[in-house]
Amino acid sequence: MKSAILQTATRYLLPILLLFSVFLLLRGHYYPGGGFVGGLVASIAFVLHSFANGTKATMKILRYKPLSLIPIGLGTAACSVIFPLAFGLPAMTGLWLEEPIPVIGMIGTAIFFDLGVYLVVIGVVLTILFTIALEE
Repeated sequence: MKSAILQTATRYLLPILLLFSVFLLLRGHYYPGGGFVGGLVASIAFVLHSFANGTKATMKILRYKPLSLIPIGLGTAACSVIFPLAFGLPAMTGLWLEEPIPVIGMIGTAIFFDLGVYLVVIGVVLTILFTIALEE
């Protein structure tokens, strides 16, 4: 579908939705949200762009195939699970920095787990949807 209104709206909505997805990601380990919801919002942003401009144009924006995000996300999540074992703690124990970082807050292993989930969700959703869209 080539709609001038949808293309113009998408030009403004894509960065806003991506920013909102990062907000949900960073907010997730304190309040509702997190990697899963943030990843879905980011995927929706790219799907909206795909509806407006075509799947091939959206693939050019991403630069990499969404399938490549899945092992990166799984590796990040796995590292956050295994990292406490190096300190003699049980797996998935939350470790936090001493001082909060301005704007972001406290950084710990939970944010890396959420980041891994975020990347996996984006990779899976976009891989499925783009595969379906390119086969038609």
